[in-house]
Amino acid sequence: MRARSIPSVELDSYQRAARLVLTHHLVTATFPDRTALATVRRWATELRDDLLATFGYRLEVTETTARLFTVADRLDAGAGTSTHTGRPFDRRRYAYLALAIAALGRGAGQITLSELAEHVASEASRVDGVELDTERAADRDAFVDAVTWLGVRGAITLADGDAGGWANDPERGEALYDVDRAVVHAVFRPPRALQHLESVRGLLGNAGAPQSDTSEVRRRVRRALVQRPVVYADDLDEDEALQLALRRTTDEVELLTGSVCERRAEGVALVDTSGRLSDVRFPNTGTVAQVALLLAGEMCDRILDPDAPAPPRLPVPAEAHDALVAAVDTAIPTSTVFTPLAVSDTPIPHEQAENDIRAPLEHPLLEDSWLAGTVGHLVDIYGRTFAAQWQADPAGLTEAAVDMLDRLRLVARVPGGVLALPALARFRGVTVSVRERDPEIDLFPETTPETVPDPDTTPTEIS
Repeated sequence: MRARSIPSVELDSYQRAARLVLTHHLVTATFPDRTALATVRRWATELRDDLLATFGYRLEVTETTARLFTVADRLDAGAGTSTHTGRPFDRRRYAYLALAIAALGRGAGQITLSELAEHVASEASRVDGVELDTERAADRDAFVDAVTWLGVRGAITLADGDAGGWANDPERGEALYDVDRAVVHAVFRPPRALQHLESVRGLLGNAGAPQSDTSEVRRRVRRALVQRPVVYADDLDEDEALQLALRRTTDEVELLTGSVCERRAEGVALVDTSGRLSDVRFPNTGTVAQVALLLAGEMCDRILDPDAPAPPRLPVPAEAHDALVAAVDTAIPTSTVFTPLAVSDTPIPHEQAENDIRAPLEHPLLEDSWLAGTVGHLVDIYGRTFAAQWQADPAGLTEAAVDMLDRLRLVARVPGGVLALPALARFRGVTVSVRERDPEIDLFPETTPETVPDPDTTPTEIS
């Protein structure tokens, strides 16, 4: 491993470069910032070898881009990109983004926003279920979100005008963009031609590959460490669980990323001490994150309460991955598949799968009624410190907080409630001090309301 030969005084720089490409799979002269590409280019040779050996990821570095071609072993329903304001992309925005990339890849060095919209609208009209009508404000907003996404990454640069003005009134507003063809071509590089896919499984790393090869199993476990918040042994097959238990599997991930692998009997979590390798920071500021942390502490207290009946215990439901794959496959336009070059995407069965006799772990169940009541209690105590939109919507706040804990693999949703997963115990005994929210300048200090009392738990500043 190249990282082992890097002097200790320079190792931090190397690990920062590794975190950059693992977090932002495309690095350009302006994205994620103007210093990132130089940092990655400095360690390009070492990173190229280490990322390939550790994860099976291929890194391409040019003068203007650094592109990491990752390998996905499973679909993640919660993964995806977001707008510049942090809202998740919906299907319409993804469609516009894909069509805009195709149009820019064939176009000239400059293009106006209205011209690009015409190209996308024309292409969209050829696809069932996709439409861009510039007369509709919702379509214009979604299209501008897709264009802005490209602009943030340096694929296009605003030369004149204002995209917001076009979105408000396409008859009056206009924007002119310079196109960086190299970045445009680097954005979309699928591992296989999509016209050759009969199933989304063809984009996954295990398609057609022997699953019991030890080196590949080790790389698969390492990929899970950097792709999932927590890797539970119960979610892995026997070979993968064995590799997860070996120190050498995680040591190289720690050396490459500078993060720390926290081991428990149930699994391993890669703890990002730098705060720059996570797409979801937790604990964090904001009402939802604060309530999620408070709720995690309440869950631990409920499970460990000796005076209350023990909650029922259930295993995590059977793998829903196949259902997710089937749902995606139904959206593949089969009429466009080039059958002569299409190959079977059926995964090779694992030789030991039938011999895996491990009993699934059972976890405490916390019912929906308990979740609603607990969040309602938290709202009663801290409600006036929450964002206005949540103060009147405790049900929505409960859903958002549980969704965050689910994305972090601290709980698992089941019909009727959630299962508390082992990593939730990290927040056992955590106490929280919620800072008074006062967005306005206090002109009359003597009228300032009293500070919201801390909960009975021991405070940890999270805001």
